[in-house]
Amino acid sequence: MSKEMIFIAIFVSAVITFSLRALPFVAFRGGRQMPEKLIYLGKILPSAIMAVLIVYCLKDAIRDVRGVGIAQFVAVIVVAVSYKWKHNTLVSIAFGTVCNMLLRIAI
Repeated sequence: MSKEMIFIAIFVSAVITFSLRALPFVAFRGGRQMPEKLIYLGKILPSAIMAVLIVYCLKDAIRDVRGVGIAQFVAVIVVAVSYKWKHNTLVSIAFGTVCNMLLRIAI
């Protein structure tokens, strides 16, 4: 694959990503109200997505408790506690990731 094709693929991906993220701002600009279904989804989806991510991250923890399970369970607890403490998603993810990596190295 040539460099030009790679740059074109990256550019097209960037345009599509930007367009999808800008669409809600364009669709609901001005005085337009969001439909009740979208408001409901905005309230319920973040928790649902986090639950799915937790289940996905811990899916291998049961099979290999000693190898990755302990590190992953402790990292999940660190994320939960640090989020409760700081209310900052980025800081919580960073703490959990660092904790997970350090425990995997140590175990």
